[in-house]
Amino acid sequence: MLHDSFGRIHDYLRISLTDHCNFRCSYCMPVEEMEWMPQSKLMSAQEIVNLAQVFVGLGVKKIRLTGGEPLARKEFPEILEQLSALPVELTLTTNGVLIHKHLEALKKAGVRSINVSLDTLQPEKFFKLTRRDQFSQVWDNVQLLLQAGFRVKLNAVALHGMIEEEVGDFVQLTEKLPIHVRFIEFMPFSGNHWQSKKVVTAAELLDLVRPRFEVIKLEDQQHDTAKKYQVPGFVGTFAFITTMSEHFCGSCNRLRLTADGKIKNCLFGKEELDLLGALRKGEEVESIIRLSLSRKHAALGGQFGADYTQANPEAIENRSMISIGG
Repeated sequence: MLHDSFGRIHDYLRISLTDHCNFRCSYCMPVEEMEWMPQSKLMSAQEIVNLAQVFVGLGVKKIRLTGGEPLARKEFPEILEQLSALPVELTLTTNGVLIHKHLEALKKAGVRSINVSLDTLQPEKFFKLTRRDQFSQVWDNVQLLLQAGFRVKLNAVALHGMIEEEVGDFVQLTEKLPIHVRFIEFMPFSGNHWQSKKVVTAAELLDLVRPRFEVIKLEDQQHDTAKKYQVPGFVGTFAFITTMSEHFCGSCNRLRLTADGKIKNCLFGKEELDLLGALRKGEEVESIIRLSLSRKHAALGGQFGADYTQANPEAIENRSMISIGG
């Protein structure tokens, strides 16, 4: 098993398949022209599988595929098929626009739960946020997933000036649809122009929901990042991921593998260790994984404190969200 120096067991691995994306969301991707990783620096399909096998051998029970946009990786079906043979829960975070092309492969691989990033229910806003006129395709694919029996979570980044007027509409979705909406507090990454005043906290969002709906608090599990709620009688749920206002680092069980094969022990951590380089040299990687874990900070990558209003984005050393993989 994989323990860090604080006794936390890590059994959940997020693997970025690519740093490419077919959307251009500013909070994830810097506004400046992106420089994509050259193909030679990315993990090949077989290298992804090989490293995943090592992690599973060390006790990882869940693997989430991320990007960029994971479905934009041309070898996605091949990678999915090979990973599905491992004894893990396999899942995916996607912007949803290509789901219809991979639905059967996802079913065959045994994927049961999919997170779809969708920050607005308004087509005009969607175009403004993503710089792509694809809202209808994404929403059709959300419906397609629900019809096919997938557990669907909608991830909406709570962007100040945009989410406030839509939070109630997102919650309303859960009346008739077995959908799980999750509002994510805006987090600081390289190039995303984060400021504390742009954060809309879970408490503020809940204050906007309560005048419109009666809500009840649901029980959260040990490693849940989301604090769950439900409107009585509604079939779906909604939740808040309170990374900034109330972090949940004490029960963290996550590790990240970037598309270029670096292990990150924390989303906000600045240190990365090169697993891919070691693998290509024929060296063992278990010791590198354990070294990374031994250096994990107690909270927030050791880069800022629990009071997010005091965080200095200029002092935080990290990649952009898209090159981390979420």
